[in-house]
Amino acid sequence: MEISNMHKKLRYFSYPHLLYSLLSQSPPSPSLSTLPKTLISPRPSFPNTISHSNRTPTSHPLYSSISSSGLPSVCSITSPFSQSLHCYGCIGYQRSLILNLTLLRPKTKSLLRLFSVSTFDISSTSASLGHVVSNENCEFKDLSIDGFGGNASPKQVSEIIEVIKRGESDLEMKLNLMDVNLSVGAITEIFRVLNCERVSALRFFDWIKDFRPNLHCDSDICSLIIENCGWLDDYKGMMCLLKDFKLKQVCLTKKAFGFLPIFSSSKASIMDCIRRQIQVLDEVGGSCRSTGIRGLIEMFSGLGFFEMAKFVMEITERKPLYYTILIREKCLRFDFKEARDMLEEMRQLGCDPDAKSYNYLLSSLSKNDKAAEVYSVLTEMQEKGCPPDAITFEILIFYTIRLGKLDFAVDLLDQMESRGIEPRFETHAAFIKGYFYSGKYEEAYNYVVGSVAKYKSSSNMIYSLLVSLHQEKGNLVIAQNIIVEMINKGLKPNFPVCMRVLKRLRKSRRVHLARDLSSRLSRLRLEPSTEAG
Repeated sequence: MEISNMHKKLRYFSYPHLLYSLLSQSPPSPSLSTLPKTLISPRPSFPNTISHSNRTPTSHPLYSSISSSGLPSVCSITSPFSQSLHCYGCIGYQRSLILNLTLLRPKTKSLLRLFSVSTFDISSTSASLGHVVSNENCEFKDLSIDGFGGNASPKQVSEIIEVIKRGESDLEMKLNLMDVNLSVGAITEIFRVLNCERVSALRFFDWIKDFRPNLHCDSDICSLIIENCGWLDDYKGMMCLLKDFKLKQVCLTKKAFGFLPIFSSSKASIMDCIRRQIQVLDEVGGSCRSTGIRGLIEMFSGLGFFEMAKFVMEITERKPLYYTILIREKCLRFDFKEARDMLEEMRQLGCDPDAKSYNYLLSSLSKNDKAAEVYSVLTEMQEKGCPPDAITFEILIFYTIRLGKLDFAVDLLDQMESRGIEPRFETHAAFIKGYFYSGKYEEAYNYVVGSVAKYKSSSNMIYSLLVSLHQEKGNLVIAQNIIVEMINKGLKPNFPVCMRVLKRLRKSRRVHLARDLSSRLSRLRLEPSTEAG
């Protein structure tokens, strides 16, 4: 169906009806499964099967030399489990254990001792309202324990732990004499072992201020020292630290509350500990209070203790943000009915859901190809007066592109613009990759040119993404032409992408093109850019 004809129908149909008509037509197309995912990736995740298809490129002069031999290969990158150091009374940190432990009920009476959440590695993939589109834009925080990302070996980390445990008067001097480079991962592991063995880490934390001053206000490290105080029942020390953190506007994470007796056989004892901790947070206030409450809810919901998470809200306050955390976790467990029921519970308690609350559910349903449920949720949003935001449209656009229905995705983009909602870069990237991986190179180029004319804020990134795709495909001449076009328009291309193109040009013995590109880039670095790169 022509886009112009579809626009006429859009005057009579809202976006849920448009999507419903789309989803009833054809099954998902696996050829676009390489597109980036929005919001969350349900657990557990399995690698997608990428099918290769041959397409004939258009005859646009810019693309006359492009070979459409198929889709680029895609690898799935996963983080290996860390090799945790074990300590007395502790169980391994591997994530696979916690999936089974979440099946345990707090009422279990066979537990002879109290286990804490810090005993396990319960860190889950954070569900942000964004996603990384290309590898060159990724920045991974150094949390690896293997090799520790620096000079410190596992043996040296163990030696540091032993030095701290001895608590000698010259502790700081001995740590300095060891002269090792501790990464965030190594520091985190040291805290975990000390917390398991109930050894004070205050002096080690003070030493970090001088050794790694840039980490002194790191949310995870500050949260781990709070957990350390909790294990030692040192609420006075915890209070002093929190007041200092408040002044520095430090945000706490769920790692701060691993000392709470989550697996206690007594529900009342858990609630008492929660009340005591919230009293401390209330007394401190500021960033520690707001992020601390959120951290508690994230910790309980991550373990499947939704009753305790709701108890935290009951004695503090109910916010859409807090419920959204629970909805996200329900979606990660594929419990879509419970997530939907939670939206209704919010309304009954006077905490009306916003678009963010719906977005997690929509994202999960679309990833699981539950078309009818997606349509139902969209209809509910309209009936309840909850307008979609940029992420809502982005989810639907990703879904329709994955189904191979780019024309419908364009109609959704038009609806965004009619509502005055500006697409994010990730939305633009979905279109560019959708066209490119379908062999529609000219359409990808035209989309970039049109978007740059409308949205100045993402111009450099949009153009650079197209350059990167052509470079990966081996279309070096086209990539070079696009870079030149950017420079002529006063835009500053992504420097790493340009260097990759330049390197490939030299390697392929296109000396003249490489020399020309190098000269242009050299002049560009000497001249002010009209737009930030």
